[in-house]
Amino acid sequence: MCHSTVELKKWGNSLGIIIPKDKIDELRLSEHDFIDIDIAKKEKINGFGIARGKAPFIRDHYEHEDIW
Repeated sequence: MCHSTVELKKWGNSLGIIIPKDKIDELRLSEHDFIDIDIAKKEKINGFGIARGKAPFIRDHYEHEDIW
């Protein structure tokens, strides 16, 4: 058993996945093998606005002030 995160791709009127080569080798899979899969949707994390409402960053001490 192994774990891999893959992306759904359009395949005709359906959606399909590509199993990475290292996983194929690890499980010794070949064309026409039957496999069981568990499917769980992975939520995308959007980092935009993640620090909204937080205090601005303040340095404890300023480095290279003489260059500015």
